[in-house]
Amino acid sequence: MKKTLFLLAASICIISCKSTKNTTVEKSISKKVKTEMPSFFIDSVMVKKHLYTLASDEMEGRKSGTPGIEKAAKYIENEFKRIGLTTFEGLETYRQTFNFTPRRSNEEITSANIIGVLEGKSKKDEYVIISAHYDHLGNEGKGDDKIYNGANDDASGVTGVLALAEYFKKVGNERTIVFVAFTAEEMGLIGSTHFGKGIDATKFVAGINLEMIGKIPSFGPNTAWLTGFERSDFGKIVQKNLEGSGYQLFPDPYKSFNLFFRSDNASLARLGVPSHTFSTTAIDVDKDYHKVSDEAETLNMTIITQTIQAVAKGTKSIIDGKDTPTRVVLEE
Repeated sequence: MKKTLFLLAASICIISCKSTKNTTVEKSISKKVKTEMPSFFIDSVMVKKHLYTLASDEMEGRKSGTPGIEKAAKYIENEFKRIGLTTFEGLETYRQTFNFTPRRSNEEITSANIIGVLEGKSKKDEYVIISAHYDHLGNEGKGDDKIYNGANDDASGVTGVLALAEYFKKVGNERTIVFVAFTAEEMGLIGSTHFGKGIDATKFVAGINLEMIGKIPSFGPNTAWLTGFERSDFGKIVQKNLEGSGYQLFPDPYKSFNLFFRSDNASLARLGVPSHTFSTTAIDVDKDYHKVSDEAETLNMTIITQTIQAVAKGTKSIIDGKDTPTRVVLEE
């Protein structure tokens, strides 16, 4: 009887010890998994806040030179300050203010690019620009609704710039990132052209431009397309980084639209920078493009958020200095 009890106790001890050991291992694995999980993701609530603010009627269509775009400029400045960005070379504030006379007008306009900087660590003299234009068409529409809110074009892109600034502020960056909200894109890429005149383009290793990222593209959900895909290997680097993520990047399917030269990426591309535009909109059939109906309610917050996350993941090796895209091929 004593022998039986001894064997029973020994068995219980072995099982208990094994169970305790397994539990310890499981806790260790669980702790390891939790440690390896990303501690930050793109905040969809903040994405919605940025978009609905910039595309609100209060901004009056954000036409360059108007009180409406001034409100948008102040909002972007305040966000740059909140995030903790510094000012660009030679500027005392986030504003790069200049005067210009747009085509088909004799009236001089004063406006500003809004620029914030996140200095890199090991490669701070190598720059990556992340940009979008914050201007649109104003409030001269016909009918009851006169405001061209420009939610997709391009409050969605500016929302991406702000979200990525906050993201990289938290996760870090080896190369210096220059975040820019350009003015007067709708008047002929005027803001980005002015910016390009004042930089040493050889220091800029890549340009990440965001334009109209709020709708499902022709390729389907969890996809985006890139202008000028064949002009450098920037797109192939992004594709490689997105492998296994469930998100795909495709070349621009709208060749006849000449989109590579119709957004702010072109101003830097003409200087040799591998600068490209990400978009998710089926622009050939988009019923809201340059219409007063381009309102925040027509966009999908999930698409915008997932696209921003994909851009962050897809360009990380460039921002970390592990990949350097080939210089752009300029033939138009």
